[in-house]
Amino acid sequence: MAFTAKDITTLREQTGAGMLDCKNALTECDGDMNRAADWLREKGIAKAAKKASRVAAEGSVFLYNHMNGKIGVMLELNCETDFVAKNLDFQQLGHDICLHIAANAPKYVSKEEVDSSVVEKEREILRAQVINEGKKPEFADKIVEGKIEKFYKEVCLLEQDFVKDPSITISQLISNAILKIGEKISIRRFARFVMGEGLEKRHDNLAEEVKKQTQA
Repeated sequence: MAFTAKDITTLREQTGAGMLDCKNALTECDGDMNRAADWLREKGIAKAAKKASRVAAEGSVFLYNHMNGKIGVMLELNCETDFVAKNLDFQQLGHDICLHIAANAPKYVSKEEVDSSVVEKEREILRAQVINEGKKPEFADKIVEGKIEKFYKEVCLLEQDFVKDPSITISQLISNAILKIGEKISIRRFARFVMGEGLEKRHDNLAEEVKKQTQA
């Protein structure tokens, strides 16, 4: 199937990939726009992996507050150059990740940050629950490992589904940004603050309120 320069431009607008990459994708996929978009996404993941070993020592510290100051987030998002740190796409990425943190309240950046003792304690609790539910002990470990992956998704930022687009995870959101921007991007650390947290007060589900406002 033939394709035109307009098709290349359209694909670039849809994916954020470079013109040459878009041309190569359409060539590889016989001009099929949907297949070419998938091809670019696959290549983008590969490109993101190649950049993982590079040093990202620049970036920005983002400050974000939500619900009239009820929730605050600080995020350090790293990239390779000061030029990219000032890029509008990078700034938007930082804002979106802060919004997600405010809504989903992760505790860690990645699986690697979760202390092994925390994971083992969770595994013991889950195994006891599974056996109490009547599952045979020989099947318990396999079931527990599946639940541990769900646990990681609940507490690790990179594993969570992006609040603005649940079809992708935060890790995939960053990979897509790397494809578009062309530099290694990584989350170094974050902190989430809730007004009055730990004090004696009525309990509001602030995370649910953030999600409702995001979806409105």
